[in-house]
Amino acid sequence: MPQTAHHAKPLDSLPLRLVDSAPTSIQPYLRLMRLDRPIGAWLLFWPCVFGMAAGAAARHAALFAAGHDWWLLGLFALGTLVMRGAGCTYNDIVDRDFDAKVARTRGRPIPSGAVSAKAATVFLLIELSLGLAVLLQFNRTTELIGTASLLLVAAYPFMKRITWWPQAWLGLTFNWGALMGCAALSGTITPAAVAIYMAGLFWTLGYDTIYACQDIEDDALIGVKSTARLFGAGAPRWVFGFYLMSLLLLAGAGAAAGLGRTFVLLLLFVALHFLWQVKRLRPELPQRCLMLFRANRDAGALIALCLVLSTWRL
Repeated sequence: MPQTAHHAKPLDSLPLRLVDSAPTSIQPYLRLMRLDRPIGAWLLFWPCVFGMAAGAAARHAALFAAGHDWWLLGLFALGTLVMRGAGCTYNDIVDRDFDAKVARTRGRPIPSGAVSAKAATVFLLIELSLGLAVLLQFNRTTELIGTASLLLVAAYPFMKRITWWPQAWLGLTFNWGALMGCAALSGTITPAAVAIYMAGLFWTLGYDTIYACQDIEDDALIGVKSTARLFGAGAPRWVFGFYLMSLLLLAGAGAAAGLGRTFVLLLLFVALHFLWQVKRLRPELPQRCLMLFRANRDAGALIALCLVLSTWRL
């Protein structure tokens, strides 16, 4: 294997000092965790905060008014970083043949030859062990809910082979933290948390359809299915519909949690951000699709801010 393969980077990676300045021997593993692409960790983290707000509302308490809330937030931050890395490692092991055929992904550690499938499997076990250590810091209900998420994670890489809607499965998986966040604070799953979880599902359908627009041609050549391929030029209309459903479900969650009119008014800022994404979306422009996908880090921050501020008015 040529030496250059060990330094290959995916085309959509970011030049992060943490990764690029690390010892050469561990850089491929940091990229296997996608530490050079932190957007996925953000998208996994924000639903945890959404759920925490629902849990705080169930207790009629302001989120982050107590020191324990910050401890839980730290656990969720660490847990999402580790488990997102584990999910990416597992996904790359399963998809290594597909990734080698796609220009955007052939530079990933396994298809480029920087990490063998065997070494990646060992690394995955280490990540899962760290994730378990974090999970055991939560209450029993949250532990059980977190363990159940592994079923969704295990099935996800195979969805693109059997359905045109793998983005829906990703939505079920990536927003599981909303249920965990609520249980961590309230000890149960409230109707508001379920509504937030469903809102997250539609949010994910929107942003991951945008993401999949980058790979329409390559996916068609290798037979990988996606909502981007299914919708084609109509993707912006579908994304608009997904975002609208997400907003409606968020409003319903706010009503169920008793967050009042303030929350609905604050959601207007989220609506404007979603509308900006749809107006800018051009499925035929991969770089713009990547930019809009990454912008959902800010969309998640806006939703979290709306929820947290609203709990302070309870």
